[in-house]
Amino acid sequence: MTHNQSTPASLAGILMTLPLVAGCVSNSTFRQTIGDREAEIRSLREERVALKTRIQNLAGERDTLEVALADASLRVIEMPVPEPVLYPGLDDAGVGYGMVGGNLVLTIPSSVTFGSGQAALTDEGQTVLKTVAATLLAEHPQGTYFIEGHTDTDPISKSKFDSNRDLSLARAMAVLRHLVEESGLADEQCVVVGHGEYHPVAGNDSTEAKAMNRRVEIVIHE
Repeated sequence: MTHNQSTPASLAGILMTLPLVAGCVSNSTFRQTIGDREAEIRSLREERVALKTRIQNLAGERDTLEVALADASLRVIEMPVPEPVLYPGLDDAGVGYGMVGGNLVLTIPSSVTFGSGQAALTDEGQTVLKTVAATLLAEHPQGTYFIEGHTDTDPISKSKFDSNRDLSLARAMAVLRHLVEESGLADEQCVVVGHGEYHPVAGNDSTEAKAMNRRVEIVIHE
């Protein structure tokens, strides 16, 4: 009888302690959650500080670059414009000229200097080359002169030359001989090249374009 009476009392005691245990578990979990959240907040604050510092650094770099750009732009504005290269004598002789890749290039049309398919200088061509030589000696006496022959794409048919390259080289050699033997250029300052039809300045689809491609160029390296 006594045993039966104690059982309900024991159960009642156990039931009374359950909320306390549950409360302890809940409080522990809550504290853990709070701790995790606080750690996340601290991490986010640190990231924010790092990002703010990075933004400030980038702003400083931007300001530095803007100053450098403004300075460079000012130097460009103040940079003197080079005077164009002018050779009235060459203009009168029908010789073209211009800067290509930092080098002065004189262009002598083959129609002025040679007959069709020929590598012998015409009288007019010899006169033109005297003007060219005078310009080289007066304006570029220390230069190295690349004398480069060019042709159009028409195949050799009524000529002693085997190919357009042979013809272009022979014409360049004729120019060299005249410049050295008749006009006083130093042979050691000259280089001769025959390009044939492989470096056109215009399409070979018309008479005018082909005439432009038949030329001897003197490229001046200094």
